[in-house]
Formats: sequence, structure tokens, C-alpha cells
Amino acid sequence: MKIGIPLETRPGETRVASTPDVVKKLIGKGFDILVESGAGTRAGYPDAEYEQAGARLTDRAGAYDVDLLLKVRRPDESDVAQMRSGGLFIGLLESCGEDALVASMLAKNIRVLGMERMPRTSRAQSMDALSSQSNIAGYRATLEAAARYGRFLPMMMTSAGSAKPARVVVLGAGVAGLQAIATARRLGADVHAYDVRPETREQILSLGAKPIDLDLGESGAGEGGYAKELSDEAKARQQAALSDELAKAHVIITTALIPCRPAPVLVTEAVVARMRPGSVIVDLAAANGGNCPLTVADEIVERHGVTIVGLTNFPALVPADASAFYARNLMNLIEIMVELGESGPQLKNLDEDDITAAMLARASV
Repeated sequence: MKIGIPLETRPGETRVASTPDVVKKLIGKGFDILVESGAGTRAGYPDAEYEQAGARLTDRAGAYDVDLLLKVRRPDESDVAQMRSGGLFIGLLESCGEDALVASMLAKNIRVLGMERMPRTSRAQSMDALSSQSNIAGYRATLEAAARYGRFLPMMMTSAGSAKPARVVVLGAGVAGLQAIATARRLGADVHAYDVRPETREQILSLGAKPIDLDLGESGAGEGGYAKELSDEAKARQQAALSDELAKAHVIITTALIPCRPAPVLVTEAVVARMRPGSVIVDLAAANGGNCPLTVADEIVERHGVTIVGLTNFPALVPADASAFYARNLMNLIEIMVELGESGPQLKNLDEDDITAAMLARASV
């Protein structure tokens, strides 16, 4: 069975779908790996390391003409044109609802597994790319905030005087938010955090942060551990109750997302106007409209003296480790998808496993 690893061509994307270490393990299981020349260079994995691992270097067409295509980002129409009919694609689809690109793959008899459709179960944890990449995003977003904030994050005591710790507020205590909390705490900041799901309070406390408790009259806990959209009344109550807490912050890191919905507005322009000049907002929801209405996707802007960071691909800023984590997610998934025989790896029925069945894209009826 041939596996192809092409170069990611989206602007700013530096990750690669597999690393030399993982490639070596897959080859040991009987797979034939074709890597597009230069695919791992931006992530710190040169072609020579893939060759040493046993992979074959090829051009773009060769990397797409395979049984199993592994990608990080969503393909485009030109990619689909090069995919082998009857093959299998695994990657992040970055879409909700009807998807013309996925439909074109299905029409070409290409089976499609979307990594963001991975079920949130204990068995699927080692394959959960959204979690592995969100972890990195939360870490890197905190470093971005620290670099752009013109003061110390920790308390500093020197012969020239002392500085109080920065007040950091993290909105959303999912995977990215919890990592942002942990990183900010390691940097010595005074960290406060808020989430609409009551069960996250204990997790916030366990990381040494202070939970922001609000009475909204309803819970924001949704299915599968995700947050659900609040009622309009609860949203208004939330914004009013949060405003004073946020206005006191020196750094705000927002991570609040609702699957297949615009990001909830948590940091209003009125709050930004009240923040101390030189403060920083890092909006991890920028790709979905932002938790702050002043956020501009893929730009860093200043409004009311506050720096607002709208970068949409923080994992690409840590490409070596982000690629390594993603590659392991894919390898763990592949292991449950195939059975090893004398003639090499054979694909199982993807509908018979709860994980792959949930990930499969299906044609609209």
C-alpha cells in the first residue's frame, strides 16, 4: 500500500503530515512511502532524513498518485485532480455542512476521512489532531502575548525596583485554553480564566489559576465536551458580567469556539477601550470571526492603544513539534484502519469501526 506525503501549499503553512521517525515506523509495517521533495523542509525535516528513513522522494504528481494520501490542510481542486480514483484521503477538511470540494472527491470515488470529525472518546485520544494542535496553539499564543506585552509577565524584584505580575485572563478552558493557562502560570503571570461549562472550574483551579464565576442562568455545556451556544439573554448577561474583569486585564487570550458556528463575542469594543494602553489580546478564534469584533484574521492591529493579534495558524509557528504530534495522530489512526498480512497492509472496512465510521465523509442523499 502506497502512502503519499505532499508539500503543504497553503500560505503560511509550515507543517508536514508525517516526519522521518513516523515514516520509518510505517515502512517497518510494510507501507511504501512517497514524499514530495521539500515537503518537510519548512518544519525542519530535510529530504535526506526521509530517504534515510526509507521513503522515496518524488514530485507532486507522484505524491498524489497513491492509495492513501496524508495531508495537514484542506486540499484544493488542483489537488483533487491529481488524486488517484479509488484512493483514500486523510486530513483536516476545515468545513461544516455541504462541501463542494469533498463532493468532488467522493464523485471521483475517493474516500475521505476528516481529522476534525474524530470522536471525543478515550480510545480516540491518541488520534485526536484537533487536541494535539490546540495544545500547541495555546502554548504559542501565550508566548506571542508575552512578546508583544511591553512589561514583565511575572513579578520582578530588582535593585532598580519591583514590577507587579501581569494580569492574564484566558477565555475558554478547552485544550487550547488550559495550555494557555498553564504556560502563563509557568511564566509567572497572575492568571484568571472563564468558561461557560461549569465542569471546567476544577481544571482551572488545578493549574493554579483563578476561575471567574458568573451566574448566567444556564449552562454552556454541550455534547462531546464542547461548549454550546448560549441564549441571547445569557449572552447579554455574560458580556455585562465579564466586562469589568476583562477591562482590568493586561493580557487576554481568547479561545472560545462553538463547532460550526461563528465565534461568540466576549471582548467588546467598549471593553477594549477601557483596557490599559499597551495591553494585548490574542484571539485564537480569529478564523471563525473572533471573540473580539475588532480582531482582523491573519493581522496584528492596534485599537484604542491595545494590540490585537489575529493570527489563525499558531501551530505553524512551532512546525517541528506540531508536525511530529500530527504525524503520530495519523499513525495511530492508520494502525486501527489496517491489518497486516503476508502480502502487506490491507485496509479494513472503515464502516465497521466507530472511529473511522464517524470520520468518513458521505455523499448527500
